[in-house]
Amino acid sequence: MEEKIMKFSVEDVNSVKKVLHVQVAADEVMKELNSSYDTLRQNVKVKGFRPGKAPQSVLEGMYKKKVDNEVISKLIDNSSKEAIKESCIKNMLNITIDPTEIKKNDPYNYSITIEIRPEIENIDFKGIDLKKRLYKVSDEEVDMQLKAIHKKVEKTEPIKEDRSVREGDFVVIDYEGFLDGEPFSETGKQEKSLIRIGDGTISKNFDDDITGMNPGENKDITVKFPENYPNNKLSNLTIRFDVKLREIRQEAQFEMNDEFVKQLGEYETVEELKNTIRKNLSIGYEKRSEQELNEQVFLALIDRTKFDLPDYMVNYELEHIVKDIETRFADNNISMEESGLTKEGLMEQYRSTAENQVKRQLLLEKIFKQEKLELSDEELEKEFKKISEIYDQPLDQIKEGFNKNKVQLESFKKALLEKKAMKLIIEHNNVEEVEMVPEPEAS
Repeated sequence: MEEKIMKFSVEDVNSVKKVLHVQVAADEVMKELNSSYDTLRQNVKVKGFRPGKAPQSVLEGMYKKKVDNEVISKLIDNSSKEAIKESCIKNMLNITIDPTEIKKNDPYNYSITIEIRPEIENIDFKGIDLKKRLYKVSDEEVDMQLKAIHKKVEKTEPIKEDRSVREGDFVVIDYEGFLDGEPFSETGKQEKSLIRIGDGTISKNFDDDITGMNPGENKDITVKFPENYPNNKLSNLTIRFDVKLREIRQEAQFEMNDEFVKQLGEYETVEELKNTIRKNLSIGYEKRSEQELNEQVFLALIDRTKFDLPDYMVNYELEHIVKDIETRFADNNISMEESGLTKEGLMEQYRSTAENQVKRQLLLEKIFKQEKLELSDEELEKEFKKISEIYDQPLDQIKEGFNKNKVQLESFKKALLEKKAMKLIIEHNNVEEVEMVPEPEAS
């Protein structure tokens, strides 16, 4: 009976990972090796031998690595497709081939790792005890928001008393910095510059030396910038500043009244502004409440539904999480290394987050299919209209934007389907509403 050219066995690592152990017959290996050397013999010149007459042993000494790689590639290409097809594995996500070295007169053995999408049983999403936190906006929180707005409109006015500079004062100064007696571009001449003493705008030493000056006074101030100074062009430099104090100012005190509110340009009265603050806080808390409720649902579903996760999906999600973090650092001109972070450390730190996000994605997809959830054209049109109204843009323009970006459109549709699924689950469970008064954050 003729030996099969290729045979394989399947190792079940887990429900989402299979390893095919493939073996190519020794006769086939030798056939491909001899064929490759015959072709090589006809196309290379070997010193001391007539064209096409160099012995294989000589060619092996010169070209073994090259020929082995070519034969390995051919053997794998010819056998892997057949092995995968015969394995009848379905829902494949990722295929990784692990080649090995080739040995003369021996069968060629290698492995194929196949990751597949998990098969999730129908999800029982009934009988979950849910608590919906209803956050009530407090008067104290509204007042803190008012104070924050008040502070943002901060202005200064000249001090009324005749005195020298104190900590916390605003000062109007002219200054120019010199390096080795010459004007320096990084500390070029500035006129009527407003700084607050104590903020260390240039340096703490600079602020300390201005303290005690009187309007109209000139002073030389020498600053030795540290190695870790934010502007690295000034790091480790000693700069002499020629400073003139023009004026001492203080923070202007504005009473929070209707007149002040009108300066903001959007409101007529303090009460109108308060109502807007309360409304915005309520919208934010409603979203928070909804997110917390959704999270309770997913934690319950994850606890009820056990399935293996493909490494491929987790690693893909993890790469995106880490890439987003790296991008945020780069956007802020901050080095991850300077912050004591490494990509490897972040991968370890956020692996469980990635796993939960993949679980969430797979559970949602199962519920979509299980409950036959679909998004109708009418529902999609309704959501487009909402966006049009929120951003005050023509409906056709909104739709055109989504249609030009298919990835964004599919992501939007998926988010709407998720809302549909969450609504369905919540409707089939008891939800206890609990009133909460959030602690106001310090401004």
